[in-house]
Amino acid sequence: MKKNVFKISLAIVAAFFAVLFCFIVIPALFDSKDILGAIAGGFVNPFATAYSMDAICCWVVLLIWVIYEMPKIKYGWVCLLLGLVAGVAVGFAVYLIVRTNQIEL
Repeated sequence: MKKNVFKISLAIVAAFFAVLFCFIVIPALFDSKDILGAIAGGFVNPFATAYSMDAICCWVVLLIWVIYEMPKIKYGWVCLLLGLVAGVAVGFAVYLIVRTNQIEL
């Protein structure tokens, strides 16, 4: 796969998830105004808990990777924040784009 196709594909996935997140989560959050309830909603049954734990563990894997590559890759911490706010799919995709721009493959 060419580098441009790789980066564009990642950007599409990140944008898709971010838009979906905005349409699904933000209106419900404005209605309830309960941030802790929204977080707890990801753990309402065993299936939701498993998906939530998968996302949390993926973010921790991203954290470990960003820390490991910190001497080589600048601004990885921004991707960690994106992963916390907009979702791991966004933070991880943006990190791969940032990483691809900063290292020679």
